[in-house]
Amino acid sequence: MSLAPQDRDLGDQPLGALLDKHELTRRDLVAASTEQLTHKQVARAVKGRWLTPNLRVKILRALETASGERFALAELFNYR
Repeated sequence: MSLAPQDRDLGDQPLGALLDKHELTRRDLVAASTEQLTHKQVARAVKGRWLTPNLRVKILRALETASGERFALAELFNYR
């Protein structure tokens, strides 16, 4: 189980660079998701706000669907 850090702002995450690399927008992730992913959740993920493990997995699945590639969570987020 992952506990939230005291400082919940963890800096820009690799997810932003992956979106740029694959020419995807935050809106593309929301559209690709089948799990009620919101624009606000994706924005928080890119900015580096701490996310629950469940939300990180939702974002991972949306990115995989939108890009057509497979990723590990460690490629999207540089925290545990």
